[in-house]
Parts: sequence; structure tokens; C-alpha cells
Amino acid sequence: MATDLRLMSERFPRASAYNPAWVIANSMGSNALWIAEWLASGMELKRDMRVLDLGCGRGATSVFLAREFGVRVWAADLWISAAENIQRIRDAGVEDRVMPLHVDARGLPFAPGYFDAITCIDAFSYFGTDDLYLNYLANFVRPGGQIGVAGAGLAEEISGAVPEHLRGMWTQDFWCLHSAAWWRRHWERTGIVSIDAADSMEEAWKVWLEWQETAHPMNTLEIETVRADRGRYLSYIRMIGRRRADAKLEEYCWPDSMRSMPVEYKPVGLLRD
Repeated sequence: MATDLRLMSERFPRASAYNPAWVIANSMGSNALWIAEWLASGMELKRDMRVLDLGCGRGATSVFLAREFGVRVWAADLWISAAENIQRIRDAGVEDRVMPLHVDARGLPFAPGYFDAITCIDAFSYFGTDDLYLNYLANFVRPGGQIGVAGAGLAEEISGAVPEHLRGMWTQDFWCLHSAAWWRRHWERTGIVSIDAADSMEEAWKVWLEWQETAHPMNTLEIETVRADRGRYLSYIRMIGRRRADAKLEEYCWPDSMRSMPVEYKPVGLLRD
């Protein structure tokens, strides 16, 4: 029987064991398993840890983390319903380890310090650039627990006009993309986490290009743009931080529209005596 060599990579041996048709069908944007394997290589994921996989999309990363590391995963996403994701989870044989939820990243229904780790693959830029968001998210991981995010980003910041070779692909959502150095500063200045990793994937543009040419060969605009850029700007970035035990989290500035202010009511007379 002929072997399907698509998406086989020595850089990502764990991900290479998965059916390429399954990976393509269940990834949104980048190759979710390649990014997840790269992120996990810098994290301390151990069996039976509670992990929040935030912005899990179609759940491929949640299935991957559960199968490869034996962790228990809460697969949370806004765009893909839990009803749809539970079918993938069952088919993958990890229903006992992956719990799908349909939630907004700014309205998480979890107890403080509930998770041992939080991951986010190719989604964090959509909400994590908010100056207050790390203060909110860190509440849900135990002190000493890791928060790891990875996905599309920039090798260096664009300080002026968008370079000519990027303009055809550059839609408004691209403004949320930043470099690893930008993310390091964004997190480090808060004092909430200590930084374990802040880097760009080596030759990320080749990985990006291989994925697009394999999974989306008709997407000629993106393929030609990535090929022209050759890693000057477009990249994959990774940030891993560890919640500091002494970090002070401010409840009053959490971006959760359903959270009430932690203020005790004390009755005071309405009128003058």
C-alpha cells in the first residue's frame, strides 16, 4: 500500500502520525497540529493535568494534546459549537479526556486557579492584544501554571506602511499580528507572568508555505505572498509565560461583560436627619 507522505515532517514527529486528510479537515488557518507540537515542546504538560485549550476551533489541538500527553482538556471555542466538536472528539476516541464548550474568550465560566495550564493555538491575537486580557486569563490558571500561545505572527513589527508585497493579502484582521518581542513586552510589563519562551519558529515561512501548498493549493494569493516575503515579516510566534505566585490580579478591570464588581453593599441613610 502506498504511503501518503503529505504533511510528513521530521520537525513535527508527533503530528506526522496523524492522517493528513483529518488534519486538513479540522484545521482553521495554520496546520493546527504542527503549531500545537511546537508550543507543547516548550511547556510542561503531564498526564491528568487540567488544560484549557482556548480558541480550539474544530478541536484538533484538543484531541492532539489529550492523545499525546494524556492531559484532560477543556476545548473552548466561540466560532465552532460544542455540539459539532463532540462528534470529532468521540470519533477520535478521547471523549473521556476532552470536554467541548461553546464560550467567548472574554466570558469564561471557570473557577479561579482551576487549570494547570492554558494553551491557545492560532487564535490568541484576536483577543489577547487587549491590554487587560492577560490580567483576566491568568485568573484561571494556578500560580506557577503556564499560559502558552502560538500561531501566525510577525518576525518584526511593521512601523510604517504595509510593504508592497504584503498588501494584496493584508486585510484588517492582520493588524492584530505582532512579533514575539512585542508579545514579550505586552506580557512582561504586567508582572503577572514570568516568561519561559518568546520566539519565532525557525524558517516559519517554509512551514507556512508547505501547509498552504498542501492543504489549500488554490489559495494562490497567500502562497505567492508568503513565497515573496520569505520570512521577512510573516512568521509563526510562540509565547509561554508562568503565572507568578505574587502577581496581583485586578478584578475591576476584567473584560468579562457578565462579571459583577466585587463590592459589598452597606446601607446608608437616604435623607438627612
